[in-house]
Amino acid sequence: MSSNPISRRSALKQTFCFSAALLTGKLPSFAAPAIGSGPGSYHFTMIGDWGHAKDMTQQKAVAKGMTTYLAERKVSPDAMFCLGDNFYGKMNGGVKCSRWKNQFSEVYPKSVFPGPCHAILGNHEYDDQPKVKIEAQLGYSKFKPGTRWNMPAKWYRLDIGPAEKPLMTVLCLDSNYSNKRDQLTAEEKAEQLAWLKDELAKPRKAPWLVVNGHHPLYSNGKYGDFPEMIEEWDALFRKHKVHFYFCGHEHDLQHLQLEDHPTSFVISGGGGAPIRPIRTNTERGPFTEGVAGFTHLEVSHERFTVRHVDKTGAPLHEFWKKPDGTWKVMI
Repeated sequence: MSSNPISRRSALKQTFCFSAALLTGKLPSFAAPAIGSGPGSYHFTMIGDWGHAKDMTQQKAVAKGMTTYLAERKVSPDAMFCLGDNFYGKMNGGVKCSRWKNQFSEVYPKSVFPGPCHAILGNHEYDDQPKVKIEAQLGYSKFKPGTRWNMPAKWYRLDIGPAEKPLMTVLCLDSNYSNKRDQLTAEEKAEQLAWLKDELAKPRKAPWLVVNGHHPLYSNGKYGDFPEMIEEWDALFRKHKVHFYFCGHEHDLQHLQLEDHPTSFVISGGGGAPIRPIRTNTERGPFTEGVAGFTHLEVSHERFTVRHVDKTGAPLHEFWKKPDGTWKVMI
């Protein structure tokens, strides 16, 4: 399925509106905890491709930039989203591996990042001891009660905000069937797709519908667009008017808007792995930059703001979106 890209220049000059049909009804209860309960905006940090095994220099630099950025704005994030490739290389010992301390709890201390860390699997979770690494990430919260780490399953749902007035529904997916390696089994692929269709079709009270995956559907980075992901998910995103698809995999920061598409495609893959040059259509925008950094989400019931920030804590790109699909670039 193809769409005409919106150029960087035109996106900076115009605001595009897409209609959004908001569904209502009673929302089922799920195991994932609600985040926060106060009025106003909720704040979330987001990183992808962060757990590089051989060199933590970039990861620590991005974490320092996150700390600086949050401190300057007096923000205590309600949660962090980790978009996969959380641990490159081996994890000897699984849930007992020292990398949980050295590369997670110490780099992202609770004093700065007090909220839960909602994580999904990337392709590097399926490399180098995949059974050990995947079981460790799925089982760590049970092994270490009180940890901020949250990965209850390969795919799962979050309902964020107070039960009486939920903020957003987030569907966290395992996108690991778009590479040459055999990752998800055929049975898992079919099960996840059926689950996704069912979850998207359910009525919801929250104004925001968000999907998180590791691999992009559309990308200006090294790997470009992923036709299998587009074929599998794009029509569903259009049909159910998904507001955002957040992912990593490309080691850069991107924001792509396709004409007549209700979904904003946002890549946050600059969390710690080596940055890759931009190799494809850099005119498709409004934003693509090969740079280390993270993403800050500021969300209220009326507006959803996305900010890409570099590893020094300097904002690079900002846009907001309203529940009806209207969006505008600010930086």
